[in-house]
Amino acid sequence: MSETTGTIIASVIAFVSAVIGAVIAGIYAKRGAEVGGRKAVEAALAQVHGQAAVEHWQWVRSQRHQSFAALLAAYAALDEVLTRIAPEVRNGARLGEATGRELRESALALQDKTSQLALWGPREASELAYALTRKATDAVGALLQVATVGSTGQDADWVSSQRARNEMVTAYAGFLQRAGEIIRDPLQPVS
Repeated sequence: MSETTGTIIASVIAFVSAVIGAVIAGIYAKRGAEVGGRKAVEAALAQVHGQAAVEHWQWVRSQRHQSFAALLAAYAALDEVLTRIAPEVRNGARLGEATGRELRESALALQDKTSQLALWGPREASELAYALTRKATDAVGALLQVATVGSTGQDADWVSSQRARNEMVTAYAGFLQRAGEIIRDPLQPVS
């Protein structure tokens, strides 16, 4: 075999090896690109899902804060009406139709805000809000009872009305304390 033939055969072998190497490199490059692309997409999706979860948590937390504030405002409005009319009722005055309607509307507004808060949770706050609403409704009912029968001074109906009002205030204090703890807790779960 001549030197030229040996060089040609070596060149062909080198060329075939280069082609085979390029094909193999291309296959692995393609596979590497696919795996890398998949991992990039998975990382992007994880980041998007993580960001979405954070934004959802912040939104729920904001809704909770707004619900707490709305419930506290409704309670304050009801408490103001009760505070304003209680002395008149204690002195034997009967409630006018407008005052009775105002009292019932304030109680209904508190119930409405309690229901809204139940949507956002947490469950413990919702339960405390419902307890507060029950106590407020009892206090309104007891005061309306006194106004209806015209009790005065230290009658049993008036004492019952004052007890119901005190229970409402105690339920409010419990709700307010727990709502404040929830609002201040940066790790409060969404569910």
